Amino acid sequence: MSLDLLVLGPHPDDAELCAGGWLALCAQRQHKAAIVDLTRGEAASRGTVPMRADEAAAAAAVLGLAFRENLGLPDTGLDASSDAQVAEVVKVFRAHRPALVVAPWIEARHPDHSAAGRLAQRAHFLAGLKQYRPELGAPFRPRRLLHAAHRQDARPDFVVDISSVIETKRQAVACHVSQLGDGAATDRLIGQALGVGAFEVRDRYWGATIGVAFGEPYVLGAPVPVSDPVEHFAAHGQVPVLRPPR
Repeated sequence: MSLDLLVLGPHPDDAELCAGGWLALCAQRQHKAAIVDLTRGEAASRGTVPMRADEAAAAAAVLGLAFRENLGLPDTGLDASSDAQVAEVVKVFRAHRPALVVAPWIEARHPDHSAAGRLAQRAHFLAGLKQYRPELGAPFRPRRLLHAAHRQDARPDFVVDISSVIETKRQAVACHVSQLGDGAATDRLIGQALGVGAFEVRDRYWGATIGVAFGEPYVLGAPVPVSDPVEHFAAHGQVPVLRPPR
């Protein structure tokens, strides 16, 4: 299957929190999108592996994904220097041939998140080399590797308007009850209403920067060709003018 969009999540729930809006838009627009979770989240303070798998499947159904897979790499043990882990991601790229890939930004508080971003970078390059591990499939390099910020500050290169699908994103995120709030007392921010709300504040903030209600920020990491800037910006109308930082 050739995909339009593939989102790599370090743990079940990360893809929904950071890119759930774009994934929902893909279903709305008849684009093929999928999630590959790198770990089963077995090191989480709450929830079991079977419970998290059920939650991930429910969220995938809400988002209308073509499929969702889990590589079963070690939670808290993602390592971009591991050839074996990189090979697993290369195998995914070659098998599913995604045009666009979203991975976490390479600077993050959670070590697994930054490692996942760097794993994706290595795999993105190596997957296109004919002589690299031919037993993993025919060489293929996704057209673009993009990065999604979690909650940390990363200056995005573009923001996707997800206003029309914000309810779908909320429903998908809400599937992850074990992690995001089941009423049990917790000292973890993400397990409190405030933690989930932080992502909505993030989406509201970046939406405001482009003049819409909700937006998801993404980092490109490389220049994008624009053949006709006049037509490009005319197609997107006016957006708020932001003052550069002093």
